[in-house]
Amino acid sequence: MSVDLNELTRPTEFLDYETDEVQAFIDHAVKDRSADRTTNAIELYYAVRDGIFYEVYGADLSADGLKASSTVRAKSGFCLHKSALYAAVVRALGIPSRLVYGDVRNHLASPRLIEHIGGDVFFHGLTQVYLDGQWVKATPVFNKMLCKLYGMEALEFDGTADSLYHPHDGGGSMEFLVDHGAFDDVPYEYVIATMRAKHPKFLDNSGSGTVSGGSLAGESTLAK
Repeated sequence: MSVDLNELTRPTEFLDYETDEVQAFIDHAVKDRSADRTTNAIELYYAVRDGIFYEVYGADLSADGLKASSTVRAKSGFCLHKSALYAAVVRALGIPSRLVYGDVRNHLASPRLIEHIGGDVFFHGLTQVYLDGQWVKATPVFNKMLCKLYGMEALEFDGTADSLYHPHDGGGSMEFLVDHGAFDDVPYEYVIATMRAKHPKFLDNSGSGTVSGGSLAGESTLAK
């Protein structure tokens, strides 16, 4: 089945790159919008990875909260937010993208977070980008400072190889257990239903956000 790559460069409800917030984020992130696509994809990767803080507590999981523009305004989020933002910003520069969801065994977690999640297997989001004739997976999720606090190497991206298996303590890696497939936009009903089914204790009373009152950075000493 052929894929219309042009369709995968368009803005969507969630990948709303035409908004002022997302355009300003791109302007700050890239040196030259007319540079080659791989260069821009790499610059945008690091801008999302380190410019948007990874925080799982008090995150907005409403339909509005998962839009790329909302993540730029919040300046924080976790994998579901950051993967959508990256998919949006690369599309804005003509790079086709899709969202990928899976189940992973996560090493960047405190005992408190593991209790909320119900174990160390997390529903996870990342991005697929089309560069030089191939799809490459990119995971601009855990920012460098947070990785350092948890004794992990930050995930790098060179535009040619998948950025997927997270180094851990110089030896292990984030274990990718199940691939749920690629999507042209955030499949909101699927994402929120999966979160409610897999991680009910992680959600707030409204079911459209995560529990508050914690800080993954602050809990890093408990995870050692």
